[in-house]
Amino acid sequence: MFEIATFAVLAALALAVYRALSGPTVFDRVLAANFIGTGAILLLALVGFITGRPEFLDIGILYALLNIIGTLAVLKFWRYGDLSHSGEEEG
Repeated sequence: MFEIATFAVLAALALAVYRALSGPTVFDRVLAANFIGTGAILLLALVGFITGRPEFLDIGILYALLNIIGTLAVLKFWRYGDLSHSGEEEG
C-alpha cells in the first residue's frame, strides 16, 4: 500500500517539476517549488514507513520548516528586492 502511495507522490512531483519549469509567472514557479518541497516531505515519510525507520519523520519536519522559510524569503525578495527590508510601508 505504501509503495503505491510512493509512486503516486513521485508522479505528482514529476508534474510539479514540469510546472516549475514551464510556469508562466514567477508565482506559479514559487508555488510549484513549494509543492516540490511538500512532496519531498511526503516521500521522506513514506520511505520511513516502508523501511521502518521513524527518524525520517524528524528529517521531514526539519525540511518543512526550511521549506516555509525559503518560500517566505523568495516572496519577500520578489516584493521588496531586498531581504533586509523591514516590511513596513514607506509613506
